[in-house]
Amino acid sequence: MNIYQKLSKLQSELKCPKSQFNSFGKYKFRNCEDIMEAAKPLLLSYSLTVTMSDDIINIGDRFYVKATATLVNAEKPDEIIYASAFAREALTKKGMDDSQITGTASSYARKYCLNGLYAIDDTKDADSMENQDNKQSKQIIIGQDNINWLSRFCKTHDIKDKQILMSKYSFDPYGTTAEQFDPIKITMESDYQKATT
Repeated sequence: MNIYQKLSKLQSELKCPKSQFNSFGKYKFRNCEDIMEAAKPLLLSYSLTVTMSDDIINIGDRFYVKATATLVNAEKPDEIIYASAFAREALTKKGMDDSQITGTASSYARKYCLNGLYAIDDTKDADSMENQDNKQSKQIIIGQDNINWLSRFCKTHDIKDKQILMSKYSFDPYGTTAEQFDPIKITMESDYQKATT
């Protein structure tokens, strides 16, 4: 099998439920470590290996952590797939020093990088039965400007279903803030610019 066939099988077999719980926000989530732990047996089974790396990117007056996952077919090492995601460092975070703030951004970026690589839909639970009662009380926190931007982006690139982008880039208008969406927009624009050049 080539690397794409192997990755397709891994994606279809990977199970990584949200086993972590945020007691403050009262929601379940998965972290980067959960995803890696669930993927390791499948990576071994399909002779794939994945490595992670971070780059610090300065955009305007803010710093972003760009996480990149590199998937290699161990049987054909020239077959490689890259996936990237961004997370912005907070200016300050109560109780954390600067290195911890960078580490938090790195973990967040790596999680969404792996979500993209392994086709993990982080928005799935928003419509699950356990959240149906809360759905009416949820507010769109991504911001109207970003909703408008998303509509224009879909129209420009002839994307009929926004759910495709939400799944591919792991964001949710009810769970992704405008600040969190900024690096996702950068990634989307970069990806679609490459696709048209």
